[in-house]
Amino acid sequence: MDLKRNLHVDFIANLDKRRDHLEYWVSEHLRLNGVYWGLTALDLLGKPDALIREDVIKFITGCQNSDGGFGGFTGHDSHLLYTLSAVQVLATVDALDELNNDSVVEFVRKLQLPDGSFMGDKWGEVDVRFSYVAISCMSLLGRLDAIDVEKAVDFVDRCKNFDGGYGNQPGAESHCAMVFCAVGALTITQNMHLVDSEKLAWWLSERQLKSGGLNGRPEKLPDVCYSWWVLSALSMLGKTHWIDRDALIQFILECQDTETGGIADRPGDMADVFHTLFGIAGLSLLGYPDLNAVDPRYCMSRKVIQQLGIADAVRPL
Repeated sequence: MDLKRNLHVDFIANLDKRRDHLEYWVSEHLRLNGVYWGLTALDLLGKPDALIREDVIKFITGCQNSDGGFGGFTGHDSHLLYTLSAVQVLATVDALDELNNDSVVEFVRKLQLPDGSFMGDKWGEVDVRFSYVAISCMSLLGRLDAIDVEKAVDFVDRCKNFDGGYGNQPGAESHCAMVFCAVGALTITQNMHLVDSEKLAWWLSERQLKSGGLNGRPEKLPDVCYSWWVLSALSMLGKTHWIDRDALIQFILECQDTETGGIADRPGDMADVFHTLFGIAGLSLLGYPDLNAVDPRYCMSRKVIQQLGIADAVRPL
């Protein structure tokens, strides 16, 4: 089976036309994230123009609130997750000049706590995901100087476990999505010396199952999204060869909807834009033919990251 490129392009381009579907309205809070997932997938497929640039910019800027942050949809409360997606989208369409950078930076800065961690929003939830999001966002805007990077790194380091993995908070169970966030944050801030690379790479490679797919933690089912969370971390560690590349490619391709396009979490399930991005991004990391290269730190095309003047990561020896 091969990658159904044209079907996936059409699937993403038509998502905003499904307004007669209940799923369209109950997922309103994820709309901004959805634009990021879809646009990035299209960019990796070499078809970013399948979404109208002016419409994308208008929607994204309309989601910015007076506090400088972005909500998941117009009029929704600001959150770090949506704010990063907004910056990623505007960077991808070369429209960061549409941002009031200072207000975004101030929104992110105010969410850092004295111990270095970050709240996701004003309601106070703390999670290593938000540490990554804040660091990634400030890096893309060239404003890492606006946050206390040393304390942020210390919090991420305290989320490390005996198995080499990372939990969402100190003492929490290791999970591959948190591993990506921790390793991504440490790679961006050039603190990879804090990672137990051999132990972590072993734990990550153990996530591959007989199906070829990857799971997020022991005894769980495989899921296409871990083709990104696991593989990106292995890429930043310089150890993608520790898993069976061909088996993972086959698993991702089997999760495609060959009638309507899109990629699901597992074969036979319903496709969605979230898994479509992470399946395509995983294939890009695996060197699948005719896909644009993805940067494992940011889950954006390497071309966009280079245009922002951000140097390639230095992999550990």
